[in-house]
Amino acid sequence: MTTKDSRKIVVESAEAVLGLHWFVARDFTVKDEGIEIEIVTPGIRTRFDWSDPRSRDHHLVTPTNYQKAFEEGRADIYRACEWGQIRRSYDNPEGPIVARRPAMVYQGVYVRPDSPIDAPISLANRSVGVQFHQGSHYATLSMLEGFVSREQINVVHAGTVLERYESLMAGEIDAATLMEPWVTLAEKQGCKLLVGTYYQGTENASRSMSQDLFEALMRAVKKAVGLINEDKRRYLHYLLDEIPEEYSSRISPADFHLPYLRYVDPVPYSEEEFERAYNWMLTWDLVGENAEFGTLVSNRI
Repeated sequence: MTTKDSRKIVVESAEAVLGLHWFVARDFTVKDEGIEIEIVTPGIRTRFDWSDPRSRDHHLVTPTNYQKAFEEGRADIYRACEWGQIRRSYDNPEGPIVARRPAMVYQGVYVRPDSPIDAPISLANRSVGVQFHQGSHYATLSMLEGFVSREQINVVHAGTVLERYESLMAGEIDAATLMEPWVTLAEKQGCKLLVGTYYQGTENASRSMSQDLFEALMRAVKKAVGLINEDKRRYLHYLLDEIPEEYSSRISPADFHLPYLRYVDPVPYSEEEFERAYNWMLTWDLVGENAEFGTLVSNRI
């Protein structure tokens, strides 16, 4: 982790599609600001044995079961979904939300090609693989409660998106929530999309980072967003480089549906947005009570 005035920062990232702006900034734009970026990734699997009760009860799984570099003092910035960042900031107020994340991530609920399920309403009481306390978990709850009662939603912790895809194709779960590049792979394999959504996340940063350094980073990120939107296919190799060759060899940049990839400039995270997300999380018992916007959010933009 850097000191307040260091010109090297460590970014915690999992799944390149969620932090593509950081990869492009690291390699193309941040040098203009005299900054060096190091990206660290969890590189672990998180699925439990299906007999483990943690596979079915999110209360038994911590929000840092996957990404924990920031909490361990090994990263200065981490990016994740809006809901997950609220929970992590609730647990660790020293890493507040500082801005909206550039990545507008697409995730979709998929079933196997031979599945008899053809519509989200048919997922009532069917197992849907997610990763607890990550974007797939929160987004899936949000999507499915529009089709079936909450009592009929059966999300299970199937681990990382790699593990979710493998569990789906092995027939261990009825459906799985996937993001790129697994969306492209699943669709090429003939899997059926039942429902999908875009959602934005936030960036969280150490309170000790100087404002000058943060503003320099955001200038580099905005330039990176511009580069991505000019030619998205040019940067798809970052998504392919991080997955096993047995899967990356089955798809190419030409296979991607580019509208699934959406990146915008970072902006402040408003109190209205926070209250809307936080109050929804309370209804699912995904976060503790009495959280305050001023404690969990410290906008730097």
